[in-house]
Amino acid sequence: MSWPVVSSRDLHRDGWVVALREDVITRPGHPDEFSRISLEHPGAVIVLAVDDAERVICLRQYRHTSGQEFVELPAGLRDAGEEPAVETAKRELQEEVELEAAHWQLLLSTYASAGISDEVHEIFLARGLSHAPRGDFEMRHEEAEMERFWVPMADLLEAVLEGRVRQGPLAQAVLAYAVLRQRGTLDAR
Repeated sequence: MSWPVVSSRDLHRDGWVVALREDVITRPGHPDEFSRISLEHPGAVIVLAVDDAERVICLRQYRHTSGQEFVELPAGLRDAGEEPAVETAKRELQEEVELEAAHWQLLLSTYASAGISDEVHEIFLARGLSHAPRGDFEMRHEEAEMERFWVPMADLLEAVLEGRVRQGPLAQAVLAYAVLRQRGTLDAR
């Protein structure tokens, strides 16, 4: 159940991705008003692409907000209207690392930071990988500097558990994969 919104005002809105909004709200049954900042976001997909040798395709990418490079998985914004999340994931895998996958499984659907944003991450497992040229997609800005590399799943899991890899969606994907594999509930492809 949503709490009552007394008023709302845009602090920023663009035609690309997001809006930053200030809402004045009340708790149900209480007259006291208070404000909260909300980041409207279309959501994102993240792809854990695992080859037959149990290696994961990773990217090293600079992120301006944190001023750091991160080890990440292929990912992208849900910016294509009503396109199903798996189709966005397929497009991002091809554009970012020139791969396609024969088998797809949704691992997780999580809120990125529910205290400030409505951004949802749809995290997919991609198996049955093969080369797929990116076509006319042009890598620009930070993407133009991304380094692509393969990491054994066991090594990536250790890096997450030891805190050497701290990017949230990658950690969630790797941990979900490990748990589902242990349970025997991963698609057997």
